[in-house]
Amino acid sequence: MTENDAREEERPAQDRETHSETGEDHAERDAPQEDGAQVGTGIETAGAGVPDAVIPELVIISGMSGAGRSTAAKCLEDLGWFVVDNLPPALIPTMVELGARSQGNVARIAVVVDVRGRRFFDNLRESLADLESRNVTRRIVFLESSDEALVRRFESVRRPHPLQGDGRIVDGIDAERELLRELRGDADLVIDTSSLNVHELRAKMDAQFAGDEEPELRATVMSFGFKYGLPVDADLVVDMRFLPNPHWVPELRPFTGLNEEVSAYVFNQPGAKEFLDRYSELLQLIAAGYRREGKRYVTIAVGCTGGKHRSVATAEKLVARLASQGVETVLVHRDMGRE
Repeated sequence: MTENDAREEERPAQDRETHSETGEDHAERDAPQEDGAQVGTGIETAGAGVPDAVIPELVIISGMSGAGRSTAAKCLEDLGWFVVDNLPPALIPTMVELGARSQGNVARIAVVVDVRGRRFFDNLRESLADLESRNVTRRIVFLESSDEALVRRFESVRRPHPLQGDGRIVDGIDAERELLRELRGDADLVIDTSSLNVHELRAKMDAQFAGDEEPELRATVMSFGFKYGLPVDADLVVDMRFLPNPHWVPELRPFTGLNEEVSAYVFNQPGAKEFLDRYSELLQLIAAGYRREGKRYVTIAVGCTGGKHRSVATAEKLVARLASQGVETVLVHRDMGRE
């Protein structure tokens, strides 16, 4: 989809093959056992005594290298799917079996497969037929893109197509299209990303898999002290140093912003409550925009001089406001206790 996707999707095939089973393992697994017992994928064993409802829903993400497979996978992960990248197709039934054994804790599995590990990719059709015979619900999402767009993406990262060998990028693209021809024909959803950006692709995935619920936004609210440095992962920074510092009040100095007296002192200052009200309203607008743009995580850093009083008290209040707006929040006091 983007330069990062092209870079992510051209990792060497040997990096992907570390999870594979050996030929001996495969033969041993499929071989008939003594006394007529047969060992298959294990799904039928896992299903014994287990309601059909716990067998996971399965989505297989595939398509052209550079077309956005990584972005599609990350979108499903953000929607709560259990995502496995670069799983050899022969192990897909085993993955479904493990999900079935989770008693509903792993209800949706997404698997990213591609042609770089060619000897593994050949097993995909066999695995799909096996899953179909066991009534496992599965969908195939195929990411497509024009030759021009793919060439541009690979050239922008200055890396070769994984299948081009000693030839040109277009040679690798042609080879990949041929290998994926049948899979594309079997796909339940084909998305052409030639003219899509990352946010537009995420919106299409959301439309297909998010259902009627609006994708959740998860916020981390972090208090910190400016004298210890800005948090490197902050998306938004709030500076509470415009309020008087409780550090200079002798009876409040030993305590933190978690103390009720310290919190009352902070929010009884002129402008403190008004700031909290207006900033909470601003976050509502920002959160709505983040959801539209496909951003699922935001870190809000609330700072004061030492990260002990004002920032802690404000972070506590802000988390309560966000929770009331339906935003899932995590609270972290980075520097409290460092003094």
